[in-house]
Amino acid sequence: MDASLTRRGQTCWYKKEGIGLDAINDAFLLESSVYRLLRHYCGKQPYYLNLLELFLQTGYQTELGQTLDLITAPISQVDLSRFSEQRYKAIVKYKTAFYSFYLPVAAAMYMAGIDGQEEHENAKAILLEMGEFFQIQDDFLDCYGDPALTGKVGTDIQDNKCSWLVVECLRRVTPEQRRILEVKTWILTELRAEFLSRAEQNSSTELLNKDPEQSS
Repeated sequence: MDASLTRRGQTCWYKKEGIGLDAINDAFLLESSVYRLLRHYCGKQPYYLNLLELFLQTGYQTELGQTLDLITAPISQVDLSRFSEQRYKAIVKYKTAFYSFYLPVAAAMYMAGIDGQEEHENAKAILLEMGEFFQIQDDFLDCYGDPALTGKVGTDIQDNKCSWLVVECLRRVTPEQRRILEVKTWILTELRAEFLSRAEQNSSTELLNKDPEQSS
């Protein structure tokens, strides 16, 4: 949904030949499989309902975070006034911290018989902070990290993302520097959009020109 080309050092699934928008249905199948596995392995356990509610709630929270990320920085619409520390923290909390940090620990707590509200609230407070620190590091590596080590090609700046780097930059810039940042961000965003459009066209052309006998 963010038009990325790689994830974890591999080509994104939707960019694979013959996949495209079918990747959306594949994602639904994967999500459904999670709940089938939970029922198969944990359905008779006393913590099953807690796990089920935890996964459903975390999925909803992650989707909210992804939505907030997308509407904060629409493709080809550079508006840095939407970027703030408060908005960044909200995106990180819902898009990353809940599923990456709170979910696995909370699941383990339920399975160990720790289901008190106070214990879970204390764990959540710590784990959400850890999630924010993780995302800040990830944003830094998106710009300065080695793709061979990080497993992905960083495109946060080109994608006009509300990342930690740009939020911190906006806190420090002069009006003139802000104007320069807006112009350069717009240029990079337009160049990336053009690149993705050409890549899509080339991919479609290659598919149309492919010898049917070779694919059989």
